Amino acid sequence: MRIVGDTPAELETALREGLRRDLLVVSGGLGPTHDDRTVALLAVAAGRQLRVDAEIEARIEARSRSIAERLKRPYADFVPGVRKQATVPEGAVIAGLAGTAPALVLELDGGRVAVTLPGPPRELQPLWAEALETEPLRRLLTRARPPGRRVLRFYGLSESALAQALEAAGGDGDGVEMTICARETEMHVDLFVTPGAEERADALETAFLAPLEPYLFSRTEEPIEALVLDRCRERGWTLATAESCTGGLVAGRLTSVPGSSDVFVGGIVAYADGVKEAELGVPEEILAAHGAVSRETALAMARGVRKRLGVDVAVSVTGIAGPGGGTAEKPVGLVYLCASGPDGERERDFVLPGDRESIRLRATVGALHLVHALVTNS
Repeated sequence: MRIVGDTPAELETALREGLRRDLLVVSGGLGPTHDDRTVALLAVAAGRQLRVDAEIEARIEARSRSIAERLKRPYADFVPGVRKQATVPEGAVIAGLAGTAPALVLELDGGRVAVTLPGPPRELQPLWAEALETEPLRRLLTRARPPGRRVLRFYGLSESALAQALEAAGGDGDGVEMTICARETEMHVDLFVTPGAEERADALETAFLAPLEPYLFSRTEEPIEALVLDRCRERGWTLATAESCTGGLVAGRLTSVPGSSDVFVGGIVAYADGVKEAELGVPEEILAAHGAVSRETALAMARGVRKRLGVDVAVSVTGIAGPGGGTAEKPVGLVYLCASGPDGERERDFVLPGDRESIRLRATVGALHLVHALVTNS
C-alpha cells in the first residue's frame, strides 16, 4: 500500500510499480480538475492510448447538466470536465459511475488487472462491488488462492498482553500470520492461514487463547451492539439505556443496528441532576451524599430506567468527560457503569484517558460490553 501525491512523476512511478503485480487498485484522482491525473498517468504507465468513451460521456453529460441546472450555471462551464472524465485508456471497462467519476477496470498482458476507484468511501465501496463483477477481475480472482481467515475479538486487555500471548504460543509463521489491531478499546485479532497450514493454525490458536479466554467476546465481525441485541433477542428481553456523560451515544450505537426496535425500547439522557431525579427516580439523598458521578447514582439510574420504561435489561453511564469538572477525588475520565437485568446486576468503573470525545467513546463501548457480559452471564 502506498500513498502518493498528485505530482505526475511521483504518481507515474507508483503506478508503474503497481502494474508489475497481478492486481493494482487505485483510489482517488478521478475528478474533472487538472490535478486529477490518475487515469491519464495509468494509460502512460500501461502503454495505452487514451480515447473518449461516447457512452460514458453521455451519462456524465446528463448528470452534469442536472448539476448545472441546480446550481444555475451554464453547462458550458462543465464541458471540459465532462470530456476529461470520459477519456479512458484503450480497452478499459467502465465498472460504474459515482457522481461524474467513472470506475475503470483495465486488463493487461498476462491477465494483470488495474482498477481505478473514486476516493470518497461512500463512492468507492459500491463501485468496488461493481468492479468485482467485471470479466477481467472475475478471471483474475479464479486464479487466486486466498488464505483462510479466523476472527477473534477481545475486550479488557492490552495489545502488549496479546503480543506476549502470541510469543508464548510460538509466534506466527509457517503459513500462519496474525494481525493485532486496537479499535475503540477493543482488540481485533485476525489469523490468516495459508492453504495447508490449518493444523499449525489450530495449534497456535489453542495456545494463544489459553490465557485470554475470559476476554474473548466474539469470533465474528458483528459489532458489540449487534451482539447485545442478539443475546437479548434470544432470551426474549427488552433493553433500555440511561445516560449522562455519553449523551445518548449508547442508544445511538444500538439503534444503528437494523431491526433493533424489537429489543431496544428507548433511552433517557439525564444530564442534569433534576432530570435524574424526575425521570429516573434517582433519590435526592443519593445525589447529595455521593454526587451525580458515583457508583450509587449509576445503580439508581439503571434501576430507574428499567422501571420507567418497563424493560427487562438496562445499562447506565455517568461520568466526567472533561475537559473541566474534575477534582482530586473524582478526576476527568472517571466513569461509572451499571447493567441491571433479571439475572442480577453488573457494575464497573474506570478512569479513562484522553480528551472529551475519546472518553465518551470509551465509556460507550464499556457500557455495551458490560451489558453484554450481563446478558451472556460471562
